[in-house]
Amino acid sequence: MEFLGDSSETDKKTMKKKRFHRHTPHQIQRLESAFNECQHPDEKQRMQLSRELGLAPRQIKFWFQNRRTQKKAQHERADNCALKEENDRIRCENIAIKEALKHTICPTCGDAPSHEDSYFDEQKLRIENAHLREELERVSSIAAKFMGRPLSHLPPLLNQMPFHGGPSLDFDLIPGSCSSMAAPTLPSQPNLVLSDIDKSVMTNIAVTAMEELIRLTQTNEPLWIKNDGARDVLNLGSYENMFPRASSRGGKNHNVRVEASRSSGVVFINAMTLVDMLMDSVKSAELFPSVVASSKTLAVVSSGLRGNHGEALHLMLEELQMLSPLVPTREFSVLRYCQQIEHGTWAIVNVSYELPQFISSSRPYRLPSGCLIQDMSNGYCKVTWVEHIEISEQEPIHEMFKDRVREGLAFGAERWIATLQRMCERFTALHEPATSSVIPSPEGKRSVMKLAQRMVNNFCLSVGTSNNTRSSTVVSGMNEFGIRVTSYKSQHEPNGMVLCAATSFWLPVSPLIVFNFLKDERTRPQWDVLLNGSSVQEVAHIANGSHPGNCISILRGFNASSSQNNMLILQESCVDSSGSLVVYTPLDLPALNMAMSGQDTSYIPILPSGFAVSPDGSRNDQIPELKVEGRGSGGGGSLITVGFQIMVSSLQSGKLNMESMETVNNLISSTVHHIKTTLNCPSTA
Repeated sequence: MEFLGDSSETDKKTMKKKRFHRHTPHQIQRLESAFNECQHPDEKQRMQLSRELGLAPRQIKFWFQNRRTQKKAQHERADNCALKEENDRIRCENIAIKEALKHTICPTCGDAPSHEDSYFDEQKLRIENAHLREELERVSSIAAKFMGRPLSHLPPLLNQMPFHGGPSLDFDLIPGSCSSMAAPTLPSQPNLVLSDIDKSVMTNIAVTAMEELIRLTQTNEPLWIKNDGARDVLNLGSYENMFPRASSRGGKNHNVRVEASRSSGVVFINAMTLVDMLMDSVKSAELFPSVVASSKTLAVVSSGLRGNHGEALHLMLEELQMLSPLVPTREFSVLRYCQQIEHGTWAIVNVSYELPQFISSSRPYRLPSGCLIQDMSNGYCKVTWVEHIEISEQEPIHEMFKDRVREGLAFGAERWIATLQRMCERFTALHEPATSSVIPSPEGKRSVMKLAQRMVNNFCLSVGTSNNTRSSTVVSGMNEFGIRVTSYKSQHEPNGMVLCAATSFWLPVSPLIVFNFLKDERTRPQWDVLLNGSSVQEVAHIANGSHPGNCISILRGFNASSSQNNMLILQESCVDSSGSLVVYTPLDLPALNMAMSGQDTSYIPILPSGFAVSPDGSRNDQIPELKVEGRGSGGGGSLITVGFQIMVSSLQSGKLNMESMETVNNLISSTVHHIKTTLNCPSTA
């Protein structure tokens, strides 16, 4: 009986399923047409459709009800999508408005607007205001030193309530912004925290400095006058009248000397790319390897507008050098501020900002300096550079470099512009197709050029007076001057200590003649004592500038006493109106093959040696053969710095033994002697 009962239930379900009826396509098409004409048919219309389609009136009624429900749901879904899109748009606008409010400045008080959640009770405001007044007294001397007016001229809101700076003025330490080169010896505190007053003072100093820089770049006589070499020299009388200050850093100290220069030139780079490089401490150091010994961003006081560096303000440490062991480096703590003057025109100003705990009367002071960058339609830009420094000389300048330093050529604007023009040409050449049959691939060319750039950077650090990357220093005498020997631990295999020896000497020979003599592989055996008289041949050549002297070469040595000629030398030579470099390093064949195949060369060990040549500054302002039109007087001698590096794996605890000292002394002495003899110069020159 149970089986029969189950069968009965199954039959009922089957009958119910069979009652389900699907309309034919013709019926649906006719019903849709009627629905489009009238969504609520009356009884007469339903009866007519019933007869026409062979459906019961009740079916017609239910179909129209279901169709109206379906259409209503479709409309609701469409409305929901539209509302969602509108909601997303409003949310994006809200976020954009909030971001814009972070950068707004109250026209009355000069501060960011406060919000309701930032208000405190009156007693707490009074306590905080008293604390800010103490900070105001602490930093007022710094502001008055540059701004020429007391800090009380700040917005009146300062005397009423504390600052509530927006996020754009947050003092964020940048641990990753340090250059691969060491930071200046200026003491730094990783946990340094600045108050809102400090940030406000920084901003005011930067804005005032920017106004001064713009006037310095755009004003000619009588503010700037031409000297005998047709260089722009600052008229200090006109400057003091135009920019009066309440106090002078030098005061009555007669040891304080002013160096001020201006220069301009067309650079093969667009303005925005150049602005990006100059506002980055690492990129700017790579852009000026022969000028900047080290650079570090201490803090981003203001990150600037979104998408560009407009209104960006950074606190930086910078060490500038001349490539000689006889000229001290110059260390600065500066504010670097960027501003877009108009469409296509930018200005970047550097001005010293001495943190109270590090103030030193002996450190050079950078008055408003920097550059005005004007974009040109052809991918170039015009750059006007100003350098303005007050320096108190604690020690006399070496006699060889006295004229060049005091004339403002060693650290002046002309050197910045000349280096910038040459390096921008080099960066352009980095992305051009390879033309050498030895290095046919673009990747291989870029890899070799990057290795050569690391070599030049290393050499520039090794011959200067910066102690930041050296563990010890020993000086040994040679004739009237000394050979500076430094040591540091090698970062690559084989492990050991590297000795760097450098000295400078003068020759009564044109700088370009000296450069060509040192660069030419045909004359190399006359001065390279390590060749033992063997000849060399250039097997690969990469041009990296418009001047034929700006190039990278791979040289192969031929040793007559050996059947194997595997001595390979990577050499880069560069020349501009401020001086020239010839830098080289020996490489083994596997390392060179790695570079030419486009592989990473950062782990290839190098020991760069070479020469830095510059005019002596006594009778010419620039290399006469490369002088800019209207500048330079011709004549004069050359200041030559020679540097060598050797690996000493047997040193214990970094101590320099007498044998190592004698080796580098003999190497430099022999090289200098060969150069003087070949160029017919007296040994005492």
